[in-house]
Amino acid sequence: MDFLLPERLDDVLEAMAARAGTVPVAGGTDVMVRLSTGREHPAAAVDLTRTASLARWERSAGEVRLGAAVPYTRIIEELAAPLPGLVAAARTVGSRQIRNRGTVGGALGTASPTGDVHPVLLACGAEVELVSVRGARRVPVRDFYTGPGRTVRAPDELIRAVRIPEAQGPQAYAKAGRRGAVVMATCSFAVALWPSRAWVGTGIGSAAPVPLPALEAERFIAGELAERGLWRTRGPLPEGVLQRFGELAAAATAPADDVRGSSAYRRHAVAVLARRALGRVWDDHRADRRTERESCA
Repeated sequence: MDFLLPERLDDVLEAMAARAGTVPVAGGTDVMVRLSTGREHPAAAVDLTRTASLARWERSAGEVRLGAAVPYTRIIEELAAPLPGLVAAARTVGSRQIRNRGTVGGALGTASPTGDVHPVLLACGAEVELVSVRGARRVPVRDFYTGPGRTVRAPDELIRAVRIPEAQGPQAYAKAGRRGAVVMATCSFAVALWPSRAWVGTGIGSAAPVPLPALEAERFIAGELAERGLWRTRGPLPEGVLQRFGELAAAATAPADDVRGSSAYRRHAVAVLARRALGRVWDDHRADRRTERESCA
């Protein structure tokens, strides 16, 4: 296997176009495991660590454009204000060594249903930038995953960046696992409030063949918040509303039984995580209003 070390993005794309199945490598936290265990036998791999344009992020017009090779450690250190949900998920990724190397671009390329960042990207309505010698395109993350480890990315396309709207309200990420750290999620859930759109975004991980939003739960809570006028008043969410939200989130799943948990446990855990996460972000949303009033008094 040839290992290529280009510095220019154009050279990366030309290398991927020249040899079918060329594997891009950024942090290598997943792909190098597959290569070393013989699960993949590509003709070539292209190292992205020297391609500086992929390791940058920028804020513009209310969104963050996150280069595909920006590691989790930098996300945690530099993007807590605009992307609190992604930072919360990044903090749960593996060990410090993994966070120093791993990237959101790599997680998207691997497309493992257990990946921590996928639920947050779904809840935020992110877009994935794909580029090749044929041109560039942007794909909503909700249309990106097609199956376990599979996406709409063509073999000659590279994930160049992810575009994520800056937070407008509280966001949360929670996962269940067999221990508190360095663990793959048994299941996970993300929620984000978007007051200007009267929308609550969701994302579920490790409870279906692909990461997915809880669409019925989103529609339900949007209707409840509108009918009760809660976006305006920021009143408390009734326990029954939280309970139903969790039930609908669990109903969106299609979990399997494996060594990390049964399908029944995953459904139950998703319901609990969803109920708690929504309650937490709504309480934070209400506390923001109280803080505003107190500061004006």
